[in-house]
Amino acid sequence: MALIVQKYGGTSVGSIERIEKVAEKIMATRQAGNDVVVVVSAMSGETNRLIGLAKSISPRPPARELAVLMATREQVSIALLAIALEKRGCPARSYTGFQVRILTDNAYSKARILDIDAEIIRNDLAKGRVVVVAGFQGIDAEGNITTLGRGGSDTTAVALAAALKADECQIFTDVDGVYTTDPRIVPKARRLSRVTFEEMLELASLGSKVLQIRAVEFAGKYKVPLRVLSSFEEGEGTLITFEEEGMEEPLISGIAFNRDEAKITVLGVPDRPGIAASILGPVSDANIEVDMIVQNVSTEGLTDFTFTVQSNDYEQALEITKNVAAELGAREVIGDTQIGKISLVGVGMRSHAGVATRMFRALAEEGINIEMISTSEIKISVVIDEKCRELAVRALHTAFGLDDDSAPAKVEGQENIAEGFWLTRVS
Repeated sequence: MALIVQKYGGTSVGSIERIEKVAEKIMATRQAGNDVVVVVSAMSGETNRLIGLAKSISPRPPARELAVLMATREQVSIALLAIALEKRGCPARSYTGFQVRILTDNAYSKARILDIDAEIIRNDLAKGRVVVVAGFQGIDAEGNITTLGRGGSDTTAVALAAALKADECQIFTDVDGVYTTDPRIVPKARRLSRVTFEEMLELASLGSKVLQIRAVEFAGKYKVPLRVLSSFEEGEGTLITFEEEGMEEPLISGIAFNRDEAKITVLGVPDRPGIAASILGPVSDANIEVDMIVQNVSTEGLTDFTFTVQSNDYEQALEITKNVAAELGAREVIGDTQIGKISLVGVGMRSHAGVATRMFRALAEEGINIEMISTSEIKISVVIDEKCRELAVRALHTAFGLDDDSAPAKVEGQENIAEGFWLTRVS
């Protein structure tokens, strides 16, 4: 008998009809002789509705109260799914994140999991029950409700799988795995059978909407086998696994893109030791994550400093940066929300030269200007004008020999394909 943790996203439980279908999937897993723990997201549309209610009262609701409000979403989902399971004769219990003591820090909207008390879940499993847990939420040391931020339900599922030492964590979503690129941009995109944790971690950090970075981090750290599957069609999905010795290393494993970033530039800032810390420190203190950073060569003792943040943090980051810039005597602060980030990812970069050159040449041939560049051992990222994003993806797909003249991949039953990255493996 295996222990399986399954996570179902908002689209998967977006209506009573879909909740009933999820219950059938769970029943099938259970009838195969497995113990099942289920993590559920909010029903699709609930987040916008509740945020709209809060902002109709205040444009900036207190973080603590917003977390309390957001936690109600998943409570609806878990109760309805437990009811659907009980209707089918399957014993089930629903629990909020704080009922099963998912202990987090107190960063209300971006909380990190510190510990999980899995005893309640183990007791229910021993009694033959399916346990349905609310994703995305937890509790801090003082008893306050917290939420985990974007993709938090994925993180909840993987963390529970790690705590329970589950045999596999299955992420059910509206896509049936990881595809070569967005099928809406490249029609011949294909589903992959497997990718490595290392590649997935890089890709998730680049804005993946298929899997959240902390979920991948948990899975990699605790060696939890992770699989992405469709809620709407049968199939084996994509397995995220550890790289095996002797496994062929492709030159490029993935083309990732992210449009949910914004750029902030501080012009004419004094070039002296500690200037980066002076600018970014207050941004970091506000719990805003900075992605790419570029500092220009000093001219007459002055330099320009540019960094990127998530779009939803842009206004706050811009305000903080303007205040800091005034204190530092900088000439001007400008921002740009119309940017896109394109990235190449692949373990094969370690042993192959010329990847960056090929990338830059392909973009230049399409007249696409590069505004920022960032590299790591297995990644090259560039910031470009947002309006060139799709053209850049197609150009790079061709430049690295990823186009396939065979029949296009089927993407059936996926009414709301997740945006973000789509992985491409090169043989």
